[in-house]
Amino acid sequence: MKNRIIKVDQLARVEGEGSLFVKIADGKVADVKLKIYEPPRFFEAFLRGRSYAEAPDITARICGICPIAYQMSSVTAMEDAFGVEVTGQLAALRRLIYCGEWIESHVLHMYMLHAPDFLGYEDALQLAKDKPELVKTALQMKKIGNDVMIVIGGREIHPINVRVGGFYRVPAKSELTPLLDRLKWARDQAIETAKLVNTFEFPPFELEYEFVSLRSPDEYPIIGGRFVSNSGLDIAIREYEFHFEERHVHHSHALHSIEKGKGAYHVGPLARFNLNFDFLSPIAKQVANEIGLRPMVKNPFKSIVVRAIETIYAYDEAIRIIEQYEEPESPTVHYEVQAGIGFGASEAPRGTLYHRYRLGSDGTILDAKIVPPTAQNQPTIENDLRQFVTANIDLPREALTWKVEQAVRNYDPCISCATHFVRLEID
Repeated sequence: MKNRIIKVDQLARVEGEGSLFVKIADGKVADVKLKIYEPPRFFEAFLRGRSYAEAPDITARICGICPIAYQMSSVTAMEDAFGVEVTGQLAALRRLIYCGEWIESHVLHMYMLHAPDFLGYEDALQLAKDKPELVKTALQMKKIGNDVMIVIGGREIHPINVRVGGFYRVPAKSELTPLLDRLKWARDQAIETAKLVNTFEFPPFELEYEFVSLRSPDEYPIIGGRFVSNSGLDIAIREYEFHFEERHVHHSHALHSIEKGKGAYHVGPLARFNLNFDFLSPIAKQVANEIGLRPMVKNPFKSIVVRAIETIYAYDEAIRIIEQYEEPESPTVHYEVQAGIGFGASEAPRGTLYHRYRLGSDGTILDAKIVPPTAQNQPTIENDLRQFVTANIDLPREALTWKVEQAVRNYDPCISCATHFVRLEID
């Protein structure tokens, strides 16, 4: 059909409420919209007037899947404003709890949200009926990530132990070492996961992207570092807003981010992998080489394979940190509250999360800016859809609908924490 309108009113297997609109006129894609229609929640607004110390727990409520990302971007921004840096075992503990979040989020996405697309199932419940042991293993792998968050953070949903300067309490080594055998078992399962998802059939779809991620001097990026890109960008976190900006679009309640002078860019696992492959752990790098996954990966459908490699890394990094852990003398470092502007960024499972706060002399938040990964990826997702529909415009209705939804799920968009059934209309 030369003229079609494809509407997916409620996207399935994504965290939150969104829809798709694709208009085809005269056999060409005339319009693409990824509509995020959840009501704005105004976190930036109601942070104003609150104490700096409240920010980690308030911002964690933005997302139940990746609260650690919000806490870490928040606390590092506050510490930047106060001129203090958390290092040593406290920094290692922060990295460890973040590994727990990567694990639970990546495993959830790979097995429950994304794999059904490749295996021909409507959802994970149908997958579980045919392959119960596969899903059972996935749930066990995910639970280990949750348990890491519980031991360090106090609970798995919106952990309560993270604070500016470190933690309220640090675990004893005896609390962490029981996790080691389970983490090693799960690392082996993650290696098998990478080999499994690498056998999936991927559409021949590669695009040239502006990949952007954090990069640290000597480790795979999780907390802090510098913003880098495959086109030569290399800036400090505090320079972010000189190079990137947010724009309002009528069809979305979430702002669209662009790189000034360039446009859409891509954050998340593909960007991290492509820009930081050299810092993967030896085991993760070995598996990537064995399955033929090397930078630059430009097919977004292969993001599930990259997530599997990052999951291997997260288990491996967690093991390393626990084995080398020594309980610090104090759960926090000393700092002085002062007026200033602080900048923080970390790598949420879905991509880079940027925070900026302006503080009064008593630590009151005067202004806040939060740029989540999905907002940054929205323009790129829409461009993917435009290119993919153009290349597959002759597919039957159901097949095309399935594939455009999958193209969105490549990015594991985090709109909130709900999933919905899909309705499709073609006029």
